[in-house]
Amino acid sequence: MNKLWVKLTLAFTAVTIIGLITVALLINSQVSTQFRRYVFQSQMMSSTMLDDLTRFYAETGSWDGVDTILDAAMPGGMMGTGRMGMGARHGMASVTVTDAAGTVVYGFDGTSRLSRADLAAAIPLEWQGKIIGYVQFSTPGDVNLSAGEQAFLAEVNQSILKAGVLAGILGIVLGVLIARGLSAPLQQFAAAARSIARGNLRQRVPESGAQEIADLAQSFNEMAASLEQAETLRQNLVADVAHELRTPLTVLQGNLRGILDGVFEPDDAEIARLYDQTRHLIRLVNDLRELTQAEAGQLPLNLVTVDLTALAHDTISLFEPVAAAENITLRADLPPDLPPVSADSARLSQVLHNLLANAIRHTPAGGNVTLHGGSDADSVWLAVTDTGEGIAAADLPHVFDRFYRADRARARTTGGSGLGLAIARAIITAHGGDISATSAGIPGQGSTFTLRLPKAFIRK
Repeated sequence: MNKLWVKLTLAFTAVTIIGLITVALLINSQVSTQFRRYVFQSQMMSSTMLDDLTRFYAETGSWDGVDTILDAAMPGGMMGTGRMGMGARHGMASVTVTDAAGTVVYGFDGTSRLSRADLAAAIPLEWQGKIIGYVQFSTPGDVNLSAGEQAFLAEVNQSILKAGVLAGILGIVLGVLIARGLSAPLQQFAAAARSIARGNLRQRVPESGAQEIADLAQSFNEMAASLEQAETLRQNLVADVAHELRTPLTVLQGNLRGILDGVFEPDDAEIARLYDQTRHLIRLVNDLRELTQAEAGQLPLNLVTVDLTALAHDTISLFEPVAAAENITLRADLPPDLPPVSADSARLSQVLHNLLANAIRHTPAGGNVTLHGGSDADSVWLAVTDTGEGIAAADLPHVFDRFYRADRARARTTGGSGLGLAIARAIITAHGGDISATSAGIPGQGSTFTLRLPKAFIRK
């Protein structure tokens, strides 16, 4: 009984039954009233009253004094003769008589003139081919019906009852079908939600039916897709972290085991190698912590007004010796009037360090690395361009993913953890900006990494 389709069916049934009973009562009342009115009118037409009124006008030439005839007839049951007299004897019928113009000459309702609608429904009185007046009868509260008339009215009422029962059955059947149709998608959603709860994140529901159901299904599928993507990223992150930690830990374990077994001497060189591995572990753990904070919106930012031109030149000066050692030309191409931004200077410097270090690492000797800058109506941008090996089109959409390396064979030898660009994107996003990468994927044409910051960013 707690199922939605059962409740909807009961609701449809209740509404159907109440509606049918109400309609049946109204139809029965109207049919009975109209039939009795018809019978009464027929009785009046067959009575002697109309002939008597016509004869009175023919004899007198006017309607003056007609009340003496009608007043005398009312207590006796409207002339008291024929079927009309018998039918109206037990009722309280009233008669209104007008002249040819519709002016009332006899009546009890206080009306001086009948409307056109009333005249159209009244019975005309004719004499010598001319209308001399109208008679309007009000149906009495109780009209005696003959056995045949009562049987006819009973048959009509019985037909109404049968039609109501048939309509009720059809309404209930349609109510059940509609209720099941409305609840079926919800049952699909419930089954899909249980499947997702059991770990089947590939579960989807059909986006069909009414617009509201289709919208709900689309939202459900988008949620399921997001959960599947998040689970995939989580699994990849766990696998990547385990992979990254395993190498330095394996080196540490092997070297320490060798020292314990007497294979290696614990001299300064061996201790330095072990120390480098611990530094790599600490750097990796710190990068993971920083990335997690940034993606969770909890990265602390010390917002100040930052002169990007000065920051860029300071960063270039730090990397000039590194670039010179690799025989790479490093230069800045910046306008002197870059608008300041509200940002964390240390975090922006960290991003530029990462971009310049990557550019130098992937640019061969004799190449160029350039730091460009500019501004537009709403933002300020910095771009690092190199003439290195470039990024393949298949790798370009993933360069900001965690632990992603376009060249996995040489990534660890170059010292990268695969988190630098992911951290850079998280930092720039935390500042309300964005960072992007473009590359033709052709050696010598290199790549361009562009970060863009709003001119007036205020962290909320």
